[in-house]
Amino acid sequence: MYQYKDIKTVHLEITERCNAACPMCARNINGGEENPWIKNNELSLDDVKRIFPDDFIQQLEHMYMCGNYGDPIVAKDTLAVFKHFRDTNKNIYLSLNTNGSARTPEWWSELASILGTRGYVIFSIDGLSDTNMIYRKNTVWEKIIENVKAFIDAGGTAHWEYIVFKHNQHQIEEAKLLSQQLGFAKFQVKKSARFMTLDGSSKSIIKSVNRKGEEVLIEEPSAEYKNTGTQELTKHAQEQNIFFPTKKIELLGKLTPERFNSYSPVQQMYDKATITCKVKEEKSLYVSAEGVLQPCCWVAGQMYNWYHTPKGSQLWQVINQVGKDNINALNYTIKEILDNNYFNLIEESWGKNSCSEGKLNICAKTCGNIDAFALQYD
Repeated sequence: MYQYKDIKTVHLEITERCNAACPMCARNINGGEENPWIKNNELSLDDVKRIFPDDFIQQLEHMYMCGNYGDPIVAKDTLAVFKHFRDTNKNIYLSLNTNGSARTPEWWSELASILGTRGYVIFSIDGLSDTNMIYRKNTVWEKIIENVKAFIDAGGTAHWEYIVFKHNQHQIEEAKLLSQQLGFAKFQVKKSARFMTLDGSSKSIIKSVNRKGEEVLIEEPSAEYKNTGTQELTKHAQEQNIFFPTKKIELLGKLTPERFNSYSPVQQMYDKATITCKVKEEKSLYVSAEGVLQPCCWVAGQMYNWYHTPKGSQLWQVINQVGKDNINALNYTIKEILDNNYFNLIEESWGKNSCSEGKLNICAKTCGNIDAFALQYD
């Protein structure tokens, strides 16, 4: 798929722990109890030094911390890890994504100093003082703003990323103005794709719960701020003569959800998708908080979905051919893992006739006919 010497970017998920409980996040069951398959793994500075030798760090152009489950600001050694990468490679770009609602102003000032002019922080803030916590549950507005100010005042470059929901869409312009007043370098509206359903339609309301078991409703924004994935799927389906039912029941009948997945028009789209892998082109690699290597966070996210039985996703059929321990960089070097058959198996799957025959569904979804990632920022 790619070779050790070609890797230019590393996406590091340093921890699976998080101080928030966002309803549509994979680490929670609809915003309530924690995903039972998540073990709150975390990499230490020593782990990072073991995984990433100096010569490898020196060839990198970018290392960023984001991930599927955790927020890097809660990890014990985040600052130390960034400092290690900066000391080893003066020219590398360093960045992280965060909800911003943890640590002291002093911590944020130090982060700004480490990142310098070749780095930035993306703050995921989805609203203002009265709305941000509706989705970013357990975060504290005053704490976020205090940390933002400390980071920017210390010379840090900050970007504000704003997921639009019905409850916050009326505040976009006000938030953008506030971002300018605070000194953010960029304000980015993000259109969530998580309202899309299996049949290619769009759910207008996501029902979730909080840690007390109380129901919370998260509503999709108006058409102006909706992700256009549904329309794009419909367009491509029509081009390929794939039928989209006007009502789910027309297709479902008495099919079980599993069998519906096989017959759904979206699944037919994925079966026919031509996959152009983004991270292969970017020479990017993902490392999980367990130390497991994957091509990207989208593929890695298939390992521990709470709605699967353990090891129940399609990806595990590939992992089991080589063994999870054999793709863990705490057991083997990155070079040894890239030279084994795992990444080749992933790439070989793209040529299969359908997902039922082994084409990785997640690859077809994110790097197939429709650029699911780019549509969030359209």
